[in-house]
Formats: sequence, C-alpha cells, structure tokens
Amino acid sequence: MPADESSAAHGTGRPREAAGIGRVLALPFLAGPPAPVGLALRGRLAATRQPVVPRSRSRGGSGPRVPRGGGVRRLYEQARRAWDRPLTAYYLILGAGLLITVLGLVMVYSASMIKALELSKPGTYFFRKQFLAALIGSGLLIMASRMPVKLHRALAYPLLMGTVFLMVLVQVPGIGMSVNGNQNWLYLGGPFQLQPSEFGKLALILWGADLLARKQDKRLLTQWKHMLVPLVPVAFMLLGLIMLGGDMGTAIILTAILFGLLWLAGAPTRLFGGVLAVAGVLAFLLIKTSPNRMSRLSCMGVSEPGPDGSCWQAVHGIYALASGGWFGSGLGASVEKWGQLPEPHTDFIFAITGEELGLAGTLSVLALFAALGYAGIRVAGRTEDPFVRYAAGGVTTWITVQAVINIGAVLGLLPIAGVPLPLFSYGGSALLPTMFAVGLLIAFAREDPAAKAALAMRRPGVRWKTMRRRGKKRPSGER
Repeated sequence: MPADESSAAHGTGRPREAAGIGRVLALPFLAGPPAPVGLALRGRLAATRQPVVPRSRSRGGSGPRVPRGGGVRRLYEQARRAWDRPLTAYYLILGAGLLITVLGLVMVYSASMIKALELSKPGTYFFRKQFLAALIGSGLLIMASRMPVKLHRALAYPLLMGTVFLMVLVQVPGIGMSVNGNQNWLYLGGPFQLQPSEFGKLALILWGADLLARKQDKRLLTQWKHMLVPLVPVAFMLLGLIMLGGDMGTAIILTAILFGLLWLAGAPTRLFGGVLAVAGVLAFLLIKTSPNRMSRLSCMGVSEPGPDGSCWQAVHGIYALASGGWFGSGLGASVEKWGQLPEPHTDFIFAITGEELGLAGTLSVLALFAALGYAGIRVAGRTEDPFVRYAAGGVTTWITVQAVINIGAVLGLLPIAGVPLPLFSYGGSALLPTMFAVGLLIAFAREDPAAKAALAMRRPGVRWKTMRRRGKKRPSGER
C-alpha cells in the first residue's frame, strides 16, 4: 500500500480528501491533452462544502435580532427631529398660508361663476376682485413679515383708533351700507366695499398684546384691575359697535380673541370664568331677542329644510358634502352652486369644496389649517418676548376659532354665524387683515434666535464665504 493511502487509513498525514485532490491535480501531467483541472477541483470542493445558515435566521440561532417596529420607531424619530428644527414653524406658516390662499382662489372662481352670471356679470367677476385683494394682501404679508417687532408695536394705537373711527362711520346714515341685513360696510366707490370690523380683530390683537406686554414688564398683571382695565372695556366698545350693525358672527370671533389674550396673560380661573359668564349672558339675550338668530340655532343637525324653508342653507350644505364622495365630482362640476345653495363662494365655500374635491379635498383644507394653528402655537410657546407671545397667540386664536365656526356651521354642528373661512372664502375685507396677520406670524417665527441663525446660514453671501474659507484649508499639493 502506498504511504499516502496507508497514512490516510490510519488517520495520520493528509486526509482522504486531500489525497484525492492531489491525485486529480496529477492527472494532467500523466495524460496527453490537458484536462479541465479548474472544473474538476471546483466540483469536488462544492460536493464537500456545507451551506452556511446565518445564526440570526436559523431556528436555534442566538444572534442579534432586529426589534419589531424598528422602522416605525426610526420614522418617528426622524419626524420628531424634523418638527424640532428651528425653521419648521417658519416654513409651516408660509407654506400653509400660501396654499390655503391659492386653493381658495381656485374654489372662489369655481363657486362664484354661476352667481356672477345670475347678476349679469362676467363669470370671472368675483374671482378678479378676490385675485386683486390677494395681490394687495401678498404685499401686506411681505411687509408685515419684514417689519421689526418694535414697528408692529408702534402700529397698535394708530390701527385701533383708525378702526374705531371707521366703525363709527358705518353707523352714520348715508355713509354706511347694509348687506344681508348687517350694517357693517362702507362704500368705497364702484364695486368696492369695506368692512371695518374685520380690521377690528387685528387692531384688538396688536393693541392688547402691546398693553399686556407693557404691564407684564412692570409686574402689574398680578392685580386683577390691571389685567381687565382697559383691555376688557375697549373690547366691549368694539363689540358694541359691531352689534349695532347686527353682525354677531364677527362679535363671537372678537370675544374669542379677548378670551385668548386673557388666557395667555394668566388670568385666574375666577376672573376668567366671570368674564365668560358675562359674555354668555349677553350672547343668550342677543340670541333670544332675535328671531333670525333663534332660527339659525334651531337648524343645527337638521336633515330637512322645513315647511317654511328656514333651514334651506344648512340642509343644502350637507347635501353638497354628501354628494362629493371620496374624491368629489370634479372641479367646476358642483350642482348645488346652481342656485340651490345660498352664498356658495363666501360662508359655504367649504361645502362646494367637499362636493367638487370630495373628502380628500376637505381633509386637505383641514390639515392646512391644523398646520397653521400648530405653527402659531409653537411660535407663541417658544418666544421669550411677551408681546410676541400675546400677538402670536391672539392671531392663532382668531384664525383657528373662525375656521372652526365656519366649518362647524357647514357640517351642521354649529349654528350659522355668517363668518367666512379665513384666507379661503371670498371677501377682500376679510382677506387683507388675515394675510397681514399671517405676515405677523412669519415675522415672529423669523425673530427666534435659532431660526435667525439658520436663515443667515442659508444666504448666498454666507454660503460663498463659507466655501471660500473651506477652500483655504485644502493642502497646497491638492489640485
């Protein structure tokens, strides 16, 4: 027996496999033509190789396993870090405000065409007026976003006095106009009118924020008389001028702004509850003494117009939303705007949006308002300037409460108050101060130190200087 084979048989020397491989490698030298050595060697090794199973995937493996929900948790952490970035509020306010305004222009054009034709006007009549107001409002937004906080505070008293003067002029016979039973309009000539009470919301916010900030600096807000006077009397004066014209919807928004300012100022529960009780009693008396307001209150949640048609608008708003389905009947394909639904481009434009864009469109509008409200709360909560906190909180209260009241009325959950959907409904008098208020929020978001530093790093000049500074640090031999 050869030595290799005997050694392999007794367990010494090379194993049988190694001997077989050596025999295969020796064959090309004994025979004439060359044999496929690589193929034979590869086949022999593959026959003796065992498949390797990862320990983490085997049944009895004890290797590290990826925890369940790791991807969801990772996405959550990324989203949380994105929300915590310094410029998140800035981009949310800017993006949500512009998207709501642009989508509102589209829906105003779609919802007002039939109404314009009924009035023997061109189909684009209301759209052109709203587009002009949006252009002017964009200028106001840019101006407000670039103004320093000190200039905003300086505008508080002139804006309040000018608004009060215009609201007094509304009640003068021959100067004021009555629209839909409300004496709250000034005629400016041609097709243009002005509703000063819409500017009263912005005036109360700026003036009240400046007043509370100065009193907080002097540590006077711990006394109830300094917290109430003169804020509450001035607010009641504005409410009285508004109610003289019969516009209770705007009065409700103004009351909500007053409560928001008192809440941000840290009013005690007893004081806050007392003011709320007084406002509730006054609202009850105003509703009880008006048959029109009582009929609006009785139309909540109804499904039939009634024998006298008193709930016609509320019911047909529900019909429009119900016929929209998931994705709507298509832009411009609304049926209710053909004379069935009153005020389709103003108070009930959300119903036309639901009919033409469906549930997806209405949820998109709600998401935009939610993003705008969240950003406003974030700006008010992260600032150290008391004026910025009160003003940002007041603007956020104004926009969110008015949106909730309008949408709640369209859904039949609240009485019809006659207030437009902010930035969305037709009406230049409502659009201009609201866009200025959005510019306020943008200015306040820019004033945050972290946001200011992040914006400074994104300027082209800063980038160029940074690139040049990095270029000087390169080694001299690098090309």
